[in-house]
Amino acid sequence: MKLVLNVIWLILSGLWMAIGYVIAGIICCVLIVTIPFGVASFRIAGYALWPFGRTTVERRDAGAGSVVGNVIWVVFAGWWLALGHIVTGALQCVTIIGIPFGIANFKMIPISLLPLGREIVPTDQPFAGRY
Repeated sequence: MKLVLNVIWLILSGLWMAIGYVIAGIICCVLIVTIPFGVASFRIAGYALWPFGRTTVERRDAGAGSVVGNVIWVVFAGWWLALGHIVTGALQCVTIIGIPFGIANFKMIPISLLPLGREIVPTDQPFAGRY
């Protein structure tokens, strides 16, 4: 079932959301100082491309640097990506078939706003990142 959902997701919204994350990652990597943001953006691009069967958990070793980095991320790239999830989710909720995918887009807004200090893990291991 995860495969079917991921393929439909890829067609309906995953591809262009992943492209948005990749573009943000490239811009962050070009600016040298923001390379950690670029790496986080590329990591989330993979999650946005194929999300079903995976989830995000907080990293135990994330500290004050993640908080400061998330504030910088929200100002420069996070709100654009969150806006993309909001628009895509709202458009998908117009159709009955798209409602679950719209809800999935809305659930990705927190990770698009605050990506640092989070880890993507398989859903059968939701506590893997906490140890």
